[in-house]
Amino acid sequence: MQPGSPPQVAPFLRTAAAYAWRLLVVGTLVYALFALLGRFHEIGVAVFLGLVVTALLRPVVDVVARGLPRSAAVALTLLGGIVLVLGVLTLVGEAVAGQRTTLVREFRDGVGRIERRLEEPPFRLDPGALSDVQERIGQFLSDHRSALVSDAVSGAHHLVAVLTTLALALFSSVFFLHSGDRQWAWFREQLPVSLRGRTEVGGRAAWRTFTGYTHGIVLVAVVNAVLVGIALWLLGVPLAVPLALLEFVAAFVPLIGSPVALAVAAVVALAAKGPFVAAVVIALIVVIGQIEGHVLHPLVMSWAVRLHPLVVAVSVVAGSIAAGIVGAVVAVPLVSVVWSVVTALREARAAERLVDGTGP
Repeated sequence: MQPGSPPQVAPFLRTAAAYAWRLLVVGTLVYALFALLGRFHEIGVAVFLGLVVTALLRPVVDVVARGLPRSAAVALTLLGGIVLVLGVLTLVGEAVAGQRTTLVREFRDGVGRIERRLEEPPFRLDPGALSDVQERIGQFLSDHRSALVSDAVSGAHHLVAVLTTLALALFSSVFFLHSGDRQWAWFREQLPVSLRGRTEVGGRAAWRTFTGYTHGIVLVAVVNAVLVGIALWLLGVPLAVPLALLEFVAAFVPLIGSPVALAVAAVVALAAKGPFVAAVVIALIVVIGQIEGHVLHPLVMSWAVRLHPLVVAVSVVAGSIAAGIVGAVVAVPLVSVVWSVVTALREARAAERLVDGTGP
């Protein structure tokens, strides 16, 4: 190095610095995105649900639109979906109402059996300890009655927010189903000409990945719910239909949701049918986890993009920390969409270089 010349930087340091500032920019953008979603999470959730409904119902709308006007096809399909959802909820409500008396009796008997087993070897728990726990629970409810009432009133406020979010999601899905292509074309035309091609490539990759993931995760949820419902019904566990519905909803949180839902089913089985049936339900957690992890989720990712299970787990945990249960649900499809867009743009850039003769 000659006197007065700038010091030479090692190549690996230059490369590390280049990646470091890019990672900082990406991290800042991701943090800003989650902060924005946290600030306006109702709107973000509504748009996300509208996109989910669009991904699920658009193939049906396209088929119905062959014989009807597009507006009529959208209205008919949405009404059919609403009737289906309300029918399932009605079925669950009737199942709970029909088994309420039996369930209360079985739970009372089951709690008594659990207390007697805890008093026997090898636990040898003091009988007064359990009654003391029950008295403390009753005392806690009595002392915090006003707080519980306040929470109930706050829950009514949250119910209004949920209904508003669902209404906005339905409103959004109507326009997405009816004229989503025209809305996307209008958005693309507002961009500079130099960005339109890449935006088109990234947008198509994002929608293809999102629809593939949505269809796949719904398939996983349906299969899990059917397997759980049949197994609980064969075992005689009460509330088999509501617990199957809980499994369907929980399956939208990959790797974590299903074990949590089945743990609830195991508690119900323990109280109602005893430890043997509860052990069978716990074994069911392992079996369904293996089916989900080694068969269903690889199928889902093959329809969308392949993500390593570690990436899925980290995404779910990070999403739940950033935005609660909503973040846990949204995290994996968001990461899948971002990665598919990056991959599509990189492939498009490589193809352009080959055409220009500047590539390898």
